[in-house]
Amino acid sequence: MSEDSRRSVVIDRTGPGHFVATNARGGTIRFSTASGDDRGGGFTPVELLLAAIGGCTAADVDAATGRHAEPARFSVSVTGDRISDELGNRMTGLTVTFGVTFPDGEGADRARAILPRAVKASHDRLCTVSRTVETGTPVTVTVEDA
Repeated sequence: MSEDSRRSVVIDRTGPGHFVATNARGGTIRFSTASGDDRGGGFTPVELLLAAIGGCTAADVDAATGRHAEPARFSVSVTGDRISDELGNRMTGLTVTFGVTFPDGEGADRARAILPRAVKASHDRLCTVSRTVETGTPVTVTVEDA
């Protein structure tokens, strides 16, 4: 592993059930675990997971198709079921659905033609997030000395 392969975020608690994630470039995302109106419209960690899966594969597909034509519509929906069983809390039945349309034209015809291959390539080998989820990468958790 090289330093170039390392990715990281830092999560800071900003209040009861409220957090902010900061990446190495200074970008931030606020999220919470609070329910109802206390959440303020923020994302939950599970919704961030769904967004990461959808965002990763959307970026792959956009890179492949966008060089041929600007889409008239580009939407990715990610759904799943949160369950709790003998394995603990987890998501099952994860589904990614692309809704992409292109205007008329030669470039758009090419983009439409490669769309299914681009989606398959993202799922099968390119999207780091969904590949990590599907391969079941172990997560190591530690506590720093206080």
